[in-house]
Amino acid sequence: MIPEPTTPPRLFGTDGIRGTTNAAPMDAATVLGLGQALGQHFAAGGPRGRRRVVIARDTRLSGEMLEAALTAGLVGAGADVMLAGTLPTPALALLTRSLRADFGVMISAGHNPPDHNGLKVFGPGGEKLAEAEERAIEARFAGAQPARPLAGPALLGRANRIIDAPGRYLEAAKAAFPRGRSLNGLRLVLDCANGAGWRVGPTVLRELGAEVVAMGVAPDGHNINAEDDPLTPDRLGALVRERRADLGIAFDGDATRLLLTDEQGVHVGGDQILALLAEAWQREGRLAGGAVVATVMANAALESHLATRGLGLLRTEVGDRQVVAGMRAAGCNLGGESSGNIVMGDVATTSDALWAALAVLAVLVEEARPASALCHRFTPRPQALRNVKLPGGHAVPLDDPHLRAALAEAQAQLGPTGRVLLRASGTRPVLRVMTEGEDAARVAAAADQLAGVLAAHVAGQHSVASGHAT
Repeated sequence: MIPEPTTPPRLFGTDGIRGTTNAAPMDAATVLGLGQALGQHFAAGGPRGRRRVVIARDTRLSGEMLEAALTAGLVGAGADVMLAGTLPTPALALLTRSLRADFGVMISAGHNPPDHNGLKVFGPGGEKLAEAEERAIEARFAGAQPARPLAGPALLGRANRIIDAPGRYLEAAKAAFPRGRSLNGLRLVLDCANGAGWRVGPTVLRELGAEVVAMGVAPDGHNINAEDDPLTPDRLGALVRERRADLGIAFDGDATRLLLTDEQGVHVGGDQILALLAEAWQREGRLAGGAVVATVMANAALESHLATRGLGLLRTEVGDRQVVAGMRAAGCNLGGESSGNIVMGDVATTSDALWAALAVLAVLVEEARPASALCHRFTPRPQALRNVKLPGGHAVPLDDPHLRAALAEAQAQLGPTGRVLLRASGTRPVLRVMTEGEDAARVAAAADQLAGVLAAHVAGQHSVASGHAT
């Protein structure tokens, strides 16, 4: 009997491959194999010479170990490796494109805790790979595709370090700020989460003229995202008020996600940033496509607000890769996520916290008004977000009749204008529960009730799977 073909296990989530350090897939042996698979995958594209790849990493202690393993796998597959050192993820995307590399790999787990790490892979244009390419890499790694021989002794790749990689990104970021404007007279609080933006972030803002109160700029390998999630508006807002700053800015570990607080310490989320930039760019005649691209998580009030300005809101699935694809399809140059991933298609191919912060600052400088008067463009509809932890490798069948009944009940509580969204996180072992509606109390109650049903269901299934059922 001919065995049925098996589907290779998924390694890539919504934002690359992630896991606990020194456990598969984020152990040295697995990453070496992934390096080989990546080198073979891109070499399979044709006979055009030796392939070149750029590698960067954030400040996690495990980054150097994984960099060495990844480099060994790629060199063994015949690829030349350019090591950029510690850089933000968007800087890696920029270097991949500007150096005409065949692909780039960022070693980072973004906003995840310090004991996690991951790989984000970018194609030659500096954009994240399409899902079909990810699946092909997974198949090659799992041996589901015919093996391609590694490079012979004379065809091994080489590894070299890029001189002043941060400087290249720093100058590109400053060049993106409008000519004739500066940050003179502004005091900014910047939290870099002890992550990849710890050096370039404060440097760019200071060289553009701002007084910068920097925190999270002493990485030691263990303290990246030390607060578990650095994007905590209360902590940032308290320091903004204490230092009488004009704006509070926070990056996550690889400087892709942005959080802002105004001068009063009030949180400014990703939806508000999109509205601010969309209106400013519309006035300047630079907003392309007549719309903004956001995800299913975007607040309904953002859509209503943009409509009053004659602008549309196009929704995609969660993930900045999905946002970029939606922007490309619709001819738009602005998109992002409620979580603070902002993509500006004219200057970047992925979300960039520093460049998004600079775009907001350019509006503040032009308008010469405080952030509290500019950054809160609309009143959001009440939303509630809950996370339900999943045991490792555990999946919840969302078509279970009990869960479907709980979803229907939550929707009924919120009424016809309410929304219920349930999805598995692509970066952490959790289920995300989002409810939205007109009444804040009902929204919170529906989220709590649904999260409770899910948590009980997960616990019951895990107990059975572990052999502890009674």
